[in-house]
Amino acid sequence: LFHSANIATLFFLLKFFPIILLLSRFYGSTTGTTARVANEIAKAMGVADADVYDVATASPSAVGDYDLLIFGSSTWGNGDVQDDMMDFLTGVEVLDLKGKKIALFGCGDETMKDTFCSAVGEMHDRIAKTGASIIGDYNTIGYKFEHSTAVPEMAVEAEGLLIDETNHPDMTAGRVKAWTEMLKKEAEG
Repeated sequence: LFHSANIATLFFLLKFFPIILLLSRFYGSTTGTTARVANEIAKAMGVADADVYDVATASPSAVGDYDLLIFGSSTWGNGDVQDDMMDFLTGVEVLDLKGKKIALFGCGDETMKDTFCSAVGEMHDRIAKTGASIIGDYNTIGYKFEHSTAVPEMAVEAEGLLIDETNHPDMTAGRVKAWTEMLKKEAEG
């Protein structure tokens, strides 16, 4: 059903829908958690690891060639998007992406009770400006945090997949599997 393609940085194809997986890679003292989760998502969707790249080397204009995009970032400081993704989003948010579907995932630490995976909320708000349809809401059952901009007020679902590899690494595989299965259905609809 799925195949990878020979395309430039940060892209892979789904049989009926081109997909781009955009992620922020971490350097220095960071652990590369978002890169690992992005690779898990790619694997769950049948995409080769070699076809997943870092947004630090991607051009925002390239997203126009694809129908389904998946963006991922960790949350830093007071709920901020990782720096490379922030720069990438600056270029993406001025594009007209009407007709595109975009899904979001984020990595965080739920002990940061007021900012857990808030990068997902920030990505959502910035991408909404493009006119794209944002898909892939996911439940927050099993997490214990007080606030996140990834979860609209009075909602049970986040605006994307939230991953906590620090406190719940045992839940990542199951969440990725359930989310990617849901994304495949939403992409077809």
